[in-house]
Amino acid sequence: MTVPATPLLTGLADGLPALRELYKDLHAHPELSLQEVRTAGIAAGLLREQGWEVTEKVGGTGVVGVLRSGEGPVVLLRADMDALPVLEETGLPYASTVTGKDRAGEDVPVMHACGHDMHVTCLLGATALLAANRGAWRGTVVAVFQPAEEIGGAPAMIEDGFLDRFPRAEICLGQHVAPAPAGFVGTRPGPVMAASDSLRVRLFGRGGHGSMPETTVDPVVLAAAVIMRLQTVVSREVGAGRTAVVTVGSVHSGTKENVIPDTADLGINIRSTTPAVREQVLAAVERIIRGEAAASGVPREPEIERLNSFPVTVNDPGATGTVQAALAATLGEGHVFTLSQTVPASEDFGTFGSALEVPSVFWYFGGTDLARFEGLAPDGILENGVPPEIPSNHSSRFAPAIDPTIEVGVTSLLAAAAQWLTPADDS
Repeated sequence: MTVPATPLLTGLADGLPALRELYKDLHAHPELSLQEVRTAGIAAGLLREQGWEVTEKVGGTGVVGVLRSGEGPVVLLRADMDALPVLEETGLPYASTVTGKDRAGEDVPVMHACGHDMHVTCLLGATALLAANRGAWRGTVVAVFQPAEEIGGAPAMIEDGFLDRFPRAEICLGQHVAPAPAGFVGTRPGPVMAASDSLRVRLFGRGGHGSMPETTVDPVVLAAAVIMRLQTVVSREVGAGRTAVVTVGSVHSGTKENVIPDTADLGINIRSTTPAVREQVLAAVERIIRGEAAASGVPREPEIERLNSFPVTVNDPGATGTVQAALAATLGEGHVFTLSQTVPASEDFGTFGSALEVPSVFWYFGGTDLARFEGLAPDGILENGVPPEIPSNHSSRFAPAIDPTIEVGVTSLLAAAAQWLTPADDS
């Protein structure tokens, strides 16, 4: 037998006002990857107040809470904590005005543009109810507040002895807020999110006076050629039935309009959904970079550095079916959908399940006010995608609607966890 979700949800309505204020506070005080000191402190403090065993500084700034309620299965619930170097333009009264230093030591604006503040809020709401309703279930819950998801913080927690320091979970559960209608949840069995590879590329030229380009090897022109040619990787080298994305997200070169610089730096991100496509695209990107450099007569080979990699996030089919049924029973049949294809965004959540060698399930829950989708059916959004005027994750205008998003996020975590926990009176 498993625990019905209803007993675990007792007290949710009473806790929502505090969760709303917590969310606003977290949103107004974002922190960059591996700098989540304040956020981690809040999570650890609230977990202790709720009665959890708490360990801090796991994998840097990570927090792990453990709550035991007799013999039974071990369930892992995870939320990520880090924000992005984005200038917030939501106009919200609790909008971030925070600045921080990025990995290069540069001052940057900071914003929770991916919704990790919502994830922390929802998990803390779930941990509060698990503690308050401890008499209703048996087993152990491991609550993971992970740092640095944007740059791959899950492996750092594993490398910090996670597998040996904490109870070994039998199922790993996680979720992500999305620019979909609030109140709706979507997931799929098998690959649910793409792999991601980030590259830093330095192109070398030979600088000189802007009036005498013939004496130089212009790295700006070379960078432009590389950027344009990279657009052909997906359109001309990846089959129509396969999925990949190549994005040049940053370009930096030069300091003055009449000075041809010596170098140009590119930041490149690659998404893929199978190992074969991943290797094909990575090889094509490197071939084009080196080929264009050679065609330009560069004095030195380009430098290509791999920054971080995320594997394909894969949902265990059986466990996914269990979670979908639980969510449908709790949220309503018409509010839970099977995603038609792998989402091209990426996650490192799957690292926990892979390291533990247990099933994992990851789902999306909508965070956009339903009024923004007036006249659109959920099935149509699945088929045609979210309208372009709806701000998406990583946008300077992305901010989930507080209600009913928090309530749905807490409910989803508890409904899923309940499928593995044992009822208190089950012999």
